[in-house]
Amino acid sequence: MRATPFLLCLAVLPAVPGSAETPRSVPTYDARTFYQTISYRGASFNGDESQLLISSDASGVFNVYAQPVAGGPARQLTESSDNARYAVTWFPHDERFLFASDEGGNELDHLYVRERDGKIRDLTPGARLKANFFGWDHDRTHFFVTTNERDPRFFDVYRYAADDYARERIWENPGELAPTAIARNGKWIVLTRQNGNADSDLLLVAVGSDAAPRLITPHEGKGMHNSLGFSPDSGQVLYSTDRHGEFRQAWAFDIATGAHRPLVKADWDVSYLGFSETGRYRVHGVNADARTAVTILDTQTGQEIRLADLPPGDLNGVRFSRSETRLAFYLSDDTSPANLYVCDLASGRARRLTTSLNKDLRQEDLVAGSVVRYPSFDGLQIPALLYRPWPASAENRVPALVWVHGGPGGQSRLGYRGMIQHLVNHGYAVLAVNNRGSSGYGKTFYHMDDRRHGDVDLKDCVHGRRYLEGLDWVDGGKVGIIGGSYGGYMVCAALAFEPEAFNVGVDIFGVTNWVRTLESIPPWWASFRSSLYEELGDPATDGERLRRISPLFHASGIRRPLLVIQGANDPRVLQVESDEMVAAVRKNGVPVEYVIFEDEGHGFENRENRITASESIVRFLDEYLKK
Repeated sequence: MRATPFLLCLAVLPAVPGSAETPRSVPTYDARTFYQTISYRGASFNGDESQLLISSDASGVFNVYAQPVAGGPARQLTESSDNARYAVTWFPHDERFLFASDEGGNELDHLYVRERDGKIRDLTPGARLKANFFGWDHDRTHFFVTTNERDPRFFDVYRYAADDYARERIWENPGELAPTAIARNGKWIVLTRQNGNADSDLLLVAVGSDAAPRLITPHEGKGMHNSLGFSPDSGQVLYSTDRHGEFRQAWAFDIATGAHRPLVKADWDVSYLGFSETGRYRVHGVNADARTAVTILDTQTGQEIRLADLPPGDLNGVRFSRSETRLAFYLSDDTSPANLYVCDLASGRARRLTTSLNKDLRQEDLVAGSVVRYPSFDGLQIPALLYRPWPASAENRVPALVWVHGGPGGQSRLGYRGMIQHLVNHGYAVLAVNNRGSSGYGKTFYHMDDRRHGDVDLKDCVHGRRYLEGLDWVDGGKVGIIGGSYGGYMVCAALAFEPEAFNVGVDIFGVTNWVRTLESIPPWWASFRSSLYEELGDPATDGERLRRISPLFHASGIRRPLLVIQGANDPRVLQVESDEMVAAVRKNGVPVEYVIFEDEGHGFENRENRITASESIVRFLDEYLKK
């Protein structure tokens, strides 16, 4: 298959491991220095396109800010000191805006409006509901919201008036369907039906009609279909599918004729696709070997828009202004956190609006990752990202960590991560493995660990250690394993099932008892429960195997030091998972350290908590791995 030409593949890789890059000494920074780096998210143009609505953790917790398009400091619009608040969208004709927030990481997001007078109003009140912004209609007089207030398992669709917030339910979920896009004309909703972890369908429902949803992706065999939204004129459903090969392609379904046609094919997954207001411009991103390749196309001329004078990095978060004259986006790489840019589409000239890297942290002291591959137990080549500390050499060998991403099915990607940079700066090499079952490398690779978790995926991680042992600048006798969520499961599985493979483990809110985790999944995951069960197993019928792969039931075999970090409000991996694991391992007389954050969930939003977590990890490794 011939790849679509890429406009931007903005990732510059360093020399390959073991090459002639000269080792050198760099200053050692504490975690606070790395986390004083500012994170930015989102970009919504206001009505006159003079401001962008963004989220930033400059205050220590994510709040909403107005960033002038002309440049200059952002203006803080919300004042939360505990719960993160994330920008959603400006209202089209005034200074009102929508934002989302949960309570202490419980993932029960509500949608709020900040009024003209600064007062905040919850548009989705209720104790146990979860709400999501679903888009504006074409003339911006109404917006759409999904909530599970009627039934905690399923999301319905509501239409809100922009002037007085009067609302009506326009679609009631019959069950097991997920609303994933609404047309700008408000007449059509795309629904996703998950048939399993390798098969899904898209259905189309007419708003206000009693007719059953129309299946628009009939197919034989298995194939994934994911909504990418609607065309600007509401006449086409845009979607991605892996039904035509190893990788996801972007396709369009014409509602009037029923015809399907391909839009973008590549030698990697098409990860997103979208259009400007009238469809004048189209943007799509391709997940090319753990970095993003982006193409921006002028659909009138057929020419690509080339952005001038940008530094190396990954471009993401693309947003067009409603007038189609400006483009906002983020640019980042391993040594530079994401910065917000705005571009004039006529000239292609882009300007940076933010400065994310802490001024006390020199970019040249940070380390860029290298894309590598190593053979696993069966010869399969495992992709990974390798971070080499600057002082490392054959004469100065360093300890190392195998880093495992979340999921199952996640992917470690190039880009700035404060925790990785902190570890590398303190002399630890990091190999971020994309073991079989990771996304981004084709559907065959993705499904290689189905019902084989704690087995083949674990062996890939163990062979990651063996790869590290073969590097002359790594101390092969000092290698640990670290990961969060599914990665935390892999940490505990490694220590329990391969007790000699790693010297230490760092488990960040990892699953330890699959039976309990699968029985206690949040109710709003009901629409893709079948997918989880097909990949991992149904606890009602596959409990014996799930217990066999759950580290908690085999904790007596753990003999290596363990650090566990957990959020008390985590709705995905309950605190009891970590509580019981810590207690079980302590019975072995093994050193165990336990850090709990009472105000966090599945991921740490508060900067002080991130600093505490990162410092705890380095102290633990210095004590039990480096010595």
